[in-house]
Amino acid sequence: MSHAFMSPPNAARFVLSNATVPAVTLSGFPAPSSEGLVKADIVVADGLISDIRAPGTAPVEYAKVDMREGMVWPAFADMHTHLDKGHIWERRSNPDGSFMGALDAVRTDREANWSADDVRKRMEFSLRSAYAHGTGLIRTHLDSLAPQHRISFEVFASVREAWKDKIALQAVALFPLDSMVDDAFFADLLRVVRDTGGLMGGVTQMNPDLEGQLDKLIRAAADNGLDIDLHVDETEDREVLTLKAIAEAVLRNGFTGKVTAGHCCSLARQDEDVASATIELVAKAGISIVSLPMCNMYLQDRHAGRTPRWRGVTLLHELAAAGVPTAVASDNTRDPFYAYGDLDPVEVFREAVRILHLDHPLDTAARVITTSPAEILGRPDIGRIAVGSPADLVLFSARRWSEFLSRPQSDRVVLRKGKVIDRSLPDYRELDSVIGA
Repeated sequence: MSHAFMSPPNAARFVLSNATVPAVTLSGFPAPSSEGLVKADIVVADGLISDIRAPGTAPVEYAKVDMREGMVWPAFADMHTHLDKGHIWERRSNPDGSFMGALDAVRTDREANWSADDVRKRMEFSLRSAYAHGTGLIRTHLDSLAPQHRISFEVFASVREAWKDKIALQAVALFPLDSMVDDAFFADLLRVVRDTGGLMGGVTQMNPDLEGQLDKLIRAAADNGLDIDLHVDETEDREVLTLKAIAEAVLRNGFTGKVTAGHCCSLARQDEDVASATIELVAKAGISIVSLPMCNMYLQDRHAGRTPRWRGVTLLHELAAAGVPTAVASDNTRDPFYAYGDLDPVEVFREAVRILHLDHPLDTAARVITTSPAEILGRPDIGRIAVGSPADLVLFSARRWSEFLSRPQSDRVVLRKGKVIDRSLPDYRELDSVIGA
């Protein structure tokens, strides 16, 4: 097992005493906070959180672990990933780090290598990493051009069942919207997504047919009872702003399902009046926004021999201020779109704080990898600490934000239903047979 800073008792009932908890993740426990952190005793009984009390007031007959003001977080929610692409960098890299280079590299690798066995092995590797880091909920986008849609969704359904007691999994069909012109393909894709309990997705691009494409997608989603999660405006080109068209289409069609838009990079390139008007429409349409700070900073404004001039992320503060549900997530992992990453929400949070300036104060920042993404994904039972909820917790030695954000927290302890899990990360050598190393 990974080295941990402490060992909770192997008991059916115990207390995590003198703990520090992000207040935004707590339900039903009003208490004074300092920069969004509160002190509490968390009582665990038979795998559930049975009580949350003021420090020092938990039942004395229970085994006790003194957290010494160390932090306790709920399991994390990672709402935008690409489990089907993960870990192909060594097999198909992107030497210039560009967006177009990534598209070409992934397409080539997909057509050559993405068998069911290949996708399953890489997906399982990623999930083992995410689980060890403390993640309890993941939404993945799956490349869904034929015939890949049937291969990957079948694998996903099998993996979701195998992992149902560890990580709750959701899947989104990712495809260019212009492929909907093929009625037979689109009908088959809808059938696969509906039968698998997935979501419709897609990549929006500025073109004369965009309005019609969005109407067709939204009507199909409505007719099949599906929510929508789109890749939107992943570019520095300020002339590209499909987010506005998406909001207008949602309102025009009276769509009552959930709509999520990821990336939305070019929103940050707009003049203030254009950005404000777009954000107002997004709020009115009830669209949720997820920013992918690590991947977007990696890809956006990358030009050979030139230092990047902007951070590549969307207007997260302005969107949140307008009442738009917002979150951050991992996105790609060791593939041509992002050469790094390990599906560790702590890393995502740490980098998001820096890149998006989620600090000063940090009072509600913890929501972006816990309560906010869980609520957007329709799982408000995950990503929060509440009486009656499973004791799916992540324990840290860090007591304050500066301590938490200054180290990778590799000595964390992860509990599932009150039991310590093995946090050993899978060895990259396990992928050698898959990626041809």
